[in-house]
Amino acid sequence: MFNEMYRGDEVRPEYRMIQDWLNANGPDALNEKRAEAEALFRRVGITFAVYGEGGDPERLIPFDMVPRIFSATEWDRIEAGSIQRARALNAFLTDIYSERAIVKAGIVPAELIDGNEAYEPVMEGFIPPGGIYSHICGVDLVQVSEGENYVLEDNCRTPSGISYVLENREVMSRMFPELFRTGIVRPVDHYGDMLAEAMASVAPPMCEGEPTLGLLTPGHFNSAYYEHTFLADLMGVELVEGPDLFVEDNRVFMRTTQGAQRIDVLYRRIDDSFLDPKCFRPDSMLGVPGIMEAYKNGGVTIVNAPGAGVADDKAIYIYVPEMVKFYLGEEPILPNVPTWRCGKADECKYVMENLHDLVVKEVHGSGGYGMLIGPKSTKEEIAEYAKRIEANPAGFIAQPTLALSTAPTLGDDGLVSRHVDLRPFVISGRETKLIPGGLTRVALKEGSLVVNSSQGGGVKDTWVLNK
Repeated sequence: MFNEMYRGDEVRPEYRMIQDWLNANGPDALNEKRAEAEALFRRVGITFAVYGEGGDPERLIPFDMVPRIFSATEWDRIEAGSIQRARALNAFLTDIYSERAIVKAGIVPAELIDGNEAYEPVMEGFIPPGGIYSHICGVDLVQVSEGENYVLEDNCRTPSGISYVLENREVMSRMFPELFRTGIVRPVDHYGDMLAEAMASVAPPMCEGEPTLGLLTPGHFNSAYYEHTFLADLMGVELVEGPDLFVEDNRVFMRTTQGAQRIDVLYRRIDDSFLDPKCFRPDSMLGVPGIMEAYKNGGVTIVNAPGAGVADDKAIYIYVPEMVKFYLGEEPILPNVPTWRCGKADECKYVMENLHDLVVKEVHGSGGYGMLIGPKSTKEEIAEYAKRIEANPAGFIAQPTLALSTAPTLGDDGLVSRHVDLRPFVISGRETKLIPGGLTRVALKEGSLVVNSSQGGGVKDTWVLNK
């Protein structure tokens, strides 16, 4: 496995500053810093929630003090590939709700779109302002060797985790100010300005003057509520819940003590089905009645657009490289992991014969749940999972078990190697861009490939160097 800190027996140049710091201070000093960082996270209230497991659902996400570091050259490729992918996915989403050229060309089967639970017929024939469905897109990447990255999945609905990216950096800059004084690490603190600028650039046709922005949250019981409050504060916009808003004459208004205030662009962090009880679930108490009609009539822009979740589907994921070629006329910069669709009889046969070597995922799964990691599973677990595939082959895809890279991580007695992935957050507005950094998640259990926080994973600060 590729250890990102080393090139052969030598420490890679990117990590020499970390090695020098450890040589000068030792692991005990790093453990003291970790205790300080955890106290700071707890004081600020940087938590996530896991419900249904008993006990206190509010948890402090484990934070590793050793940063993950990318050279400028490595990041240039990740940045270009992530932007390319986001552009292709937005073109795909616009296309499937209008002309369906990619279906007519025989590239993506129509049944994968029409049979997708995230497909929203109400969006048919509608092109959002700027032609953008997914304004914030998270691209999950893994590395297998130096400079060799693969895309694991795309998150076009409501990708979370950016608050950890920014708070991790804030904590690290407090803990290790001497490492930041040189300016060699690129800053990430302009994310809020970048997001607000992108939202303003997709103001609806009925907007007059400077658009008013807002963030719609389902409330404090949501697992990502801390992030909702964090982002609203970061951008200096109102954090609202469904009952705070109403629709009148195809415009959305916020109730305030000084009367109704117009909202032009709304970053919504609630699922499609709860967004508008007049259009989706009639029992929803979280959404805004009539907001979809206002949206389609040009009175408000919804970020991300309803129906964008089609592109999150793991069966659709297989076709993203073809989307890049079809819509952009370019070769994909970041490749997919080779993937077998169990809905195809010949591919399913191969999967069933090789379950002990493969990673199998639910097509609509997320959060690391519902997976089979063949090499880490018992014969009984594999046999049980095979029954699930047999009952619904189209509901599963399979991939080879990659030798994921490891990054240095602080253990009890010094540095240990743990598997990591990366989620850059691509923002699409007038331009498509991202901050130099992303959410590095780390599998804290030895040998584990599952990095999700809900499965015991932690996070690291991600550094991109200037040179």
